[in-house]
Amino acid sequence: MLAMKICIVGAGAIGGFLGIRLANAGHQVTLLARGKHLQAIRTNGAKLIESNREIKVNLIASDDPEDFGPQDCLFITVKTPSLNEILPKLTPLLDDNTTVISAMNGIPWWFLQNLKGPLKGHLLNSIDPKNTLLKALPIERIIGCVVHAGSSVVEPGVIHHASGDLFIIGEPDGKIKERTLKIKESINQSNLNCKITENIHTEIWSKLVGNMGMGPISALTKLTLLGVANDPDARKISIAMMEEAISIGKELNLNIGMTADARVDIGAELGNFKPSILQDLEKGRPMEIDALIGVVAEIGKLINIPTPNIDIVLALQRAQARNLGLY
Repeated sequence: MLAMKICIVGAGAIGGFLGIRLANAGHQVTLLARGKHLQAIRTNGAKLIESNREIKVNLIASDDPEDFGPQDCLFITVKTPSLNEILPKLTPLLDDNTTVISAMNGIPWWFLQNLKGPLKGHLLNSIDPKNTLLKALPIERIIGCVVHAGSSVVEPGVIHHASGDLFIIGEPDGKIKERTLKIKESINQSNLNCKITENIHTEIWSKLVGNMGMGPISALTKLTLLGVANDPDARKISIAMMEEAISIGKELNLNIGMTADARVDIGAELGNFKPSILQDLEKGRPMEIDALIGVVAEIGKLINIPTPNIDIVLALQRAQARNLGLY
């Protein structure tokens, strides 16, 4: 077995799920966490609840990367605002050979750097306005990752995995490298399903279309994904937003290969699942708005594609979050 030193940056719903599975398979996993979650993991270990079993592992967890030292790879599973906060602390985790796997919702900071088309190399103000993320975590280190799994933090240190276990990874330049194969092997060793794509940008955009079109509607209405799909008015707005994002994607050669209506149906397959933006709202955590919705509106403006429905929902989402002190 190929054992790797892996740090999970953000031990929440996805990071905790992945970290526990990797550790259970024998990898040297450390968790960068904070608050009650960190304390619970230190005291009781980390527990993953699944339909047919529970896994409990004792992991090294800290809020100080100095405790861990250089890693073979980092999985970035925090939201963009949190990444900006902890970025200055990540240096001790990096050496010349450390690979950074961005497994985040929304558009990552490196997305446009080698995307063929009119926006290649463009910086996105809604994500990395001062270029600090790209300077600290340059594209040469990056492997993109799209996670198709439903999980949630049910209490500090305890993750519930409801559905899905697919991790799609890919190099930003589309090549398959030795490090890509190693990451795939490590994930698959953990009884997860990892696939390599030569077009990670399209995979990221496809997931974004669904998250952006359903998540904000869910947060504004408190409907689950199934609820958004089944309510005629919510579904109509969701489809309109997705159609705008799909049009933008086509201009950037990011064709997701399905209609907005079909994309809503895929979201509905998760059932009464609450997307992460609704989970954040209910738990009083900062809401990820710009990397999920604002960035699509920004890209639309850059290539002159109107996004009237996205703009309205974005304004409402920001107002809701500001009123609650979550933005």
